[in-house]
Order: sequence, then C-alpha cells, then structure tokens
Amino acid sequence: MIRVAVRVEGVVQGVGFRPFVYALATRLGLAGMVGNDAAGVFVEVEGPRPRVDAFLVALEREAPPLAGIERVSVVPGEPSGAAGFAIVDSDPSGDRRALVSPDTATCADCLRELADPADRRFGYPFINCTKCGPRFTIVRGVPYDRALTTMAGFAMCAACAAEYHDPLDRRFHAQPTCCPACGPRLRLLDAGGAELPGEPIDECAALLRGGAVVAIKGLGGYHLAVLAADEAAAALLRERKRREDKPFAVMAADLDGAALLCEVGEHAALLTAPSQPIVLLPRVPGAPVAAAVAPGNRQLGVMLPYTPLHHLLLGAVAEPIVLTSGNASDEPIAYRDCDVVARLAGIADAFLVHDRPIHMRTDDSVVRPWGGRATVMRRSRGYAPAPLALARPLTRPILACGAELKNTFCLARERRAFVSHHIGDLENYETLRSYTEGIEHFSRLFGIEPELVAHDLHPEYLSTKYALELAGVELTGVQHHHAHIASCLADNGEAGPVIGVAFDGLGYGTDGTLWGGEFLLADLAGFERAAHLEPVPMPGGDAAVRQPWRMAAAYLDAAFDGQPPERLEVAARQGRRWAQVLSLARAGLAAPLTSSAGRLFDAVSALVGLRDTITYEGQAAIELEQRADPTERGAYPAAIAGGRVSGADLVRAAAEDLLAGVSPEVISARFHNGVSDVIVRCCEELRGSYGRTAVALSGGVFQNTLLLARTVTRLRERGFRVLTHSRVPANDGGISLGQTVVAAARDVTSSGS
Repeated sequence: MIRVAVRVEGVVQGVGFRPFVYALATRLGLAGMVGNDAAGVFVEVEGPRPRVDAFLVALEREAPPLAGIERVSVVPGEPSGAAGFAIVDSDPSGDRRALVSPDTATCADCLRELADPADRRFGYPFINCTKCGPRFTIVRGVPYDRALTTMAGFAMCAACAAEYHDPLDRRFHAQPTCCPACGPRLRLLDAGGAELPGEPIDECAALLRGGAVVAIKGLGGYHLAVLAADEAAAALLRERKRREDKPFAVMAADLDGAALLCEVGEHAALLTAPSQPIVLLPRVPGAPVAAAVAPGNRQLGVMLPYTPLHHLLLGAVAEPIVLTSGNASDEPIAYRDCDVVARLAGIADAFLVHDRPIHMRTDDSVVRPWGGRATVMRRSRGYAPAPLALARPLTRPILACGAELKNTFCLARERRAFVSHHIGDLENYETLRSYTEGIEHFSRLFGIEPELVAHDLHPEYLSTKYALELAGVELTGVQHHHAHIASCLADNGEAGPVIGVAFDGLGYGTDGTLWGGEFLLADLAGFERAAHLEPVPMPGGDAAVRQPWRMAAAYLDAAFDGQPPERLEVAARQGRRWAQVLSLARAGLAAPLTSSAGRLFDAVSALVGLRDTITYEGQAAIELEQRADPTERGAYPAAIAGGRVSGADLVRAAAEDLLAGVSPEVISARFHNGVSDVIVRCCEELRGSYGRTAVALSGGVFQNTLLLARTVTRLRERGFRVLTHSRVPANDGGISLGQTVVAAARDVTSSGS
C-alpha cells in the first residue's frame, strides 16, 4: 500500500477534471481526495502500488478533452488507511498559478439535450456543462468557482444543484450550470430599449427575415446581424456601421450550410474545433451571399454556431446570417448591457439580450488554413487566455505592451506567456480603456506583478505611453521588426539565430525612419539590420497610408528618375494633386522616408487601378492579392546592391506592362512573384555572407498566402529551413509575444545567467 500527493498544473479547472479524477480513482478502488486551489488541481491517492501506478498513467492519458496538462508532479507520502475518495472544497489561498479555460463551443451532449423535447433544458439558450460553454468571458478570479464568475447572481434550483454536486454527473461543478427555472433569461428589445412581446428567438428571426439589423449578445460581446443573402440589409448595415468595404463574417447553421458558401473540404475540422473561430475559405461561385458582405473578395470568413443561442437562432432563421462585431467603426466591441442601446443607437433596429453579465469582452478569432494547419490571424475567443509555453523560464515577471494596431498585450512569468485576446487599434479612449482593464484583469487572474515592461520604440504609440507612465518597473524598448521575428521564433519554440524577413506596413526604426521591408540577422537578444527595401518618401505621412496613390507617385518618381510616364491612369485620376504630391516627395516636405513593404504593395495596387484610397488597414494589398492570376509564373526583376533592395524596379516593370496592355491580374501575379524572388535572392546572399540557414518570416505582409506560399516553396527548394507563424498572428497581434521573449533574453544576458 502506498500514498502519493499529486499536483496537476495547466488548464485543469472548469473542464471536468475533478469528476474525471473522482471517477478514475473510484474505478481503481483508490482512497483519497481531489480539489482545486489557486495553482491548479491537487490530488491524494492511496492504495496498492499497481493501482496507484495505473492511476498516474491514466491521469494524463485519459484526461478530459478540454484539459491542457502542463505538468504533473508526484510526491510520496505515508499511507493513512483512509477509505473512500472525496472531492473537497477549493482552497483560494496561495500563489495564483491555475489556468482559465478559453470559452468553448457547445458540445454534442448539450446539443442533444437542446434538441430533445423531453429534456428540461429543451430549447434553453444557455445550456452548458464541463465540456463546453463560457469560461474566460465570465471569470472574475481563481480558483474557478461559481462565486468568482458572473453566474454568482443566479442561485441554482434544486435540480441544477443536484447535478452540480454529483461527482458522476457531467455538470459536476460546471460553474455556469443553469436551466430555464434558475438561469439567465433572453429578451428582445426595440431600438429604444423597450421589451418586445413574443418568443425572443422567433421574433428576432422574423425581424432578420424582414431586413432588420439586430444586435445579438454573444459570449464576449454584441454582434450585429442581418441575413447574409439580403443585399439591401447588408448594405444598410455597412452604411450604419460606417464600414465601407471590410468584409463581414457569416455564420452558417452547420457544415452542409458552410459548404454552400465556401470550399470547406479538408478544412471542416477548423470549423468544428472547440474554439470554432471564423475561418477564411475560398468562396463557392454563386454562393447565396450578398455582394455587400465581402465586396470584391474571393474568400469569405465563415463560422458555425458556437453557443446554444446561435444554434437556436440559425435554426429559426433557416439560412446564413452576417455576424459582425457590435460596434461603430474603430470602436471596441460593445459588451455592457447598460450602454449597448446607446452605443449601437442608429445601427441596430432591435436587441436580442440576456442577463448573464460578460466580464471580459472578447472578439471572435480568425484563422486561415495554410500548409496543412490553421494559421491564426486574430487570436481571441476560443484561444485566449490559454498560455503559450516558453522555451526558457523567465528570471522575473514581464509585461509586454504590444503595438498600436491589432494590439494585444502579454503578461508572462516562468515558462508561461499569456497573450491577451484581441484588443484592437489603440486609437481612441474606449479602446485604451479596454486595454488597461485587460492588463489589470490578467494581472489579478494569473497573479503576475510585472517587474520588467517591454514596449515599442515608437514614442507616439499609446501602448508606449502607457508603459512609460508605469511606476516601480524596469522598462526596455524593443524595435518593432525585431519583435516580429522574435514572435516567429517563440511561435516555433526556437531562439535563433535566423535571417529574419519582417515585411509589414511600418514600424519605428532605430535610425528614426519608418521601416517595414527588413532583412535582419536576429536571435531573441538582438539583431543587425542586414538589408532592406530602398527607402522612398511617404508623401503626406499618414495620408499616404490612407491614399495609396501617393505611394504610387513616390515609387514611380523613383522608378523613372523623376520622369514618370504621363500616360498612366493613376496620375490622370488625381489631376493637379499628382504634381503637388510629387513636389512634396521630391522636396522631402511632410514626406518621411520608409522602407515599408506594405507601402510598396499599396503603390502597385493604385498603379493598376485597384485602390486609390482605403477604408481599412491593408485593403489595397489584400485586393492586389485577390486579383493575382495564380497560374502566372513570370516575375519582375529587382536589383540588390549594398544591402538595398530596389522596390522601384518592381514598380517600373509593372508600369511598363500596364502601358503595354497587360492585365492587372497578370501584373499582380508577376509583382508577387518578383517580391518572392527578391526575398529568396537576398536570403541567399546573406547565407553566403553569414552562414545562416534558417529564415523566419513575419509581419502582416506574410498574411498574404500567395506571397507566403511561393516564398516558402522557393526558400525550401534552396535548402533553407523556414519558420512561419501558426499560434500567434504574423501581424501586429503577435508583437507582444515577441517583445516578451526579447525582454526575457536581454534579462538573462544582463544578469549573466
């Protein structure tokens, strides 16, 4: 007879781990106990050695599907002769190390009950169990007990309490457990906030079928919905939301419904994963989706219902719906019931609401299949706050403040990096408040008091200003593109050194100019700028980001030695403004130099007539990728001299083709192929000079799957080992992870460890 004390760390609370342990120990005839505490799950088991050994093997091998075990430690003890196995009360004291599960899509067992007229939860929109339902968005603290969630205000009825306290029931200690008798209630409100009569889901479906815009409360905030096939309703939503072109996501009832919209095929597993993100897939020709949903886009962001409410609503509507974030343009998603009617006034015609509070707003995650796996483009609901494992333990706790656009922050200690949910663009007070509240919540939730704070070098980023105002911490600035490459390294569990290719919109360089087309010799601790795109002026500064034709003017001026062809339509479309902008660029007035790859893509997009102005970040480059002929293999040449890559060569070749009558589809493809070719040639030169054989690709430009696929293929053909992103975005959403590992590497170096 032996007795052991077992400590289990990881995502082991709120996922049915204690009842699993109870059932396992009971099956093996072992005595002891199991409970939650601030660090995870503690277990003591006593019995014959073979049975205890079998318990320890099964503990990891048979763990619940939503559990994420990081570490199991076992300490032998003295047998006590105790009989029976018990689940004991949680211990909230001690160091907070327990992990909180992400919100999880409704499981098959709950869906069966939802659809069963004989079940007491039939048609109840808040059905859940230990396998599914809200987690992160309702948690206020750890251990994960009902009193520390937003369900604390709902007293369980006798039937729910019996399930909750039965270790053999799948709702044992499922903290959001409820039913129609004791749980949240659904209501439908008119535009002024008054409750409407009738059954809320049926009435909401009727409004949608009638062309209305309805705000719907989800797991992490409100969405705005219209029928996906209703052109007038989709156009009305765009007008009211002030979102001119950026694609909307669409929710289909099931995989069959999604297959009518997109080429699902081998990607079905991405749609049905517990995280159930928005998945970007090629659109089916003739798909029943209004043109206003994703104008001019060959792809569609599609998702399946991930809450019981969504399942019931899609069943009542009986066709796909647009489901986009509930906000006006540039604002964070609305999530507070007290202000949602005011915030969405003039956008929504009605509100489908309920009274389960959301503690932490969380947008939908977005993934794209690439290379046989899911590449995360926005990491949020269903992923956060699950930590990313670090290759080396930190010497002290770190806060990384992230970038300005697509912001996330990261709190880290020891081997865990908690990258936040998607915050958004830090460009207004409401988003900044969401950012600061998120940092405070993560710090409390995971017991992390940062001693070292990493931030971007750009002095005007709100994230940088936030860092500089913190007291009692050590600050370290991390160059934007170094953070990109470090993020890619951390995403792959590596430390370098690598040739880092960081292509994005722009970031503040160490020389005070705006970088964005960088070849770095990098590891986690530092970098050397080995090569870059030849800088060109950005006429008008930020105006050149919003108006890509300005970049076309600057690049054409450089490409043709100050005498760009007069017959180009991009110049004719701007009239007298064209000459004015050329004068600005030549004089260097309000025209900072940039090596940005994103601005190079903008220039070509405007040149071929796709996009003179944009309404969302990256639009011009996205549309250029969409137009490329995938069968074209020609490539524009570009010179590399003295560590400078001539983007102007690519623009000159594109302009000459355009004047010769070559189609935008072929020009776009040849441009993409030319960019890929020059990346590979530059990496080969750097390998010859420095012996580096691994390449890390990062930055928002590498979310372009055409460029990414061709670049990776060519690099591998030439013997390079290529690192790309999967767990965090290649865009600025991954910057905070990169800042974290750079700060950690510097900390190790400075401490002499």
